[in-house]
Amino acid sequence: MPTDDIPTSLTQAAYQRLRADLLACRIRPGERVRINDVCRQFEVSLGAVREALSRLTSEGLVVAEPQRGFRAAPITAEELRDLTMVRVDVEGHCLRRSIALGDLAWESQVVSTFHLLSRTPERVHDDPRRVSEAFSQAHGAFHAALVAACASPTLLRVRAQLFAQSERYRRLSVPLDAGERDLNAEHGAIAQAVLARDARTAVRLMTRHLECTTAIVLAGATWLAEPNVPVDAA
Repeated sequence: MPTDDIPTSLTQAAYQRLRADLLACRIRPGERVRINDVCRQFEVSLGAVREALSRLTSEGLVVAEPQRGFRAAPITAEELRDLTMVRVDVEGHCLRRSIALGDLAWESQVVSTFHLLSRTPERVHDDPRRVSEAFSQAHGAFHAALVAACASPTLLRVRAQLFAQSERYRRLSVPLDAGERDLNAEHGAIAQAVLARDARTAVRLMTRHLECTTAIVLAGATWLAEPNVPVDAA
């Protein structure tokens, strides 16, 4: 079926479901994505799945292999360190611009998304090793609200891609956390600094926040020791 004939809603639905499975590691890093299986599971056309996978490839969540199809992008210690370094720079730049340019409506968005996040349990009630989907959505909304006033669509696009690529690592960090980390306090301190228009403190706290997740994964995930080794993540 030509791409132009594929209903946008079908492609979008396939994209959203595949993306959710990749971010939650239900499709494991390095695992082959079998197009025919996805078509049957999601009840969508081959063209819709291919177009969705093309979008996910451009986001760095899927790798296209010539003559072999698609795989979920592998995760490695090397990539995590690099990703964290770049994300710290981009997130900090977006945050500074938002603090300088944000208005009362932006402040209200920061307050409301933090309130929702602070009231949403991080882990699934009957499986504390798994992160809750509701928390992941609230977490993403809060971080997006912090930088929403930066007034640069290009920066926000890059920042969103980095956030998505980091999300798999964040979710893998949950079962590795010994429980000593107070995420609510971390998010609250960032929100407080942002609302006080204290860019230096906000960026410092954000940097520490991002680097803490990286440190937890690197310390606890022995399977990240070798670069380019697919991870068999549960």
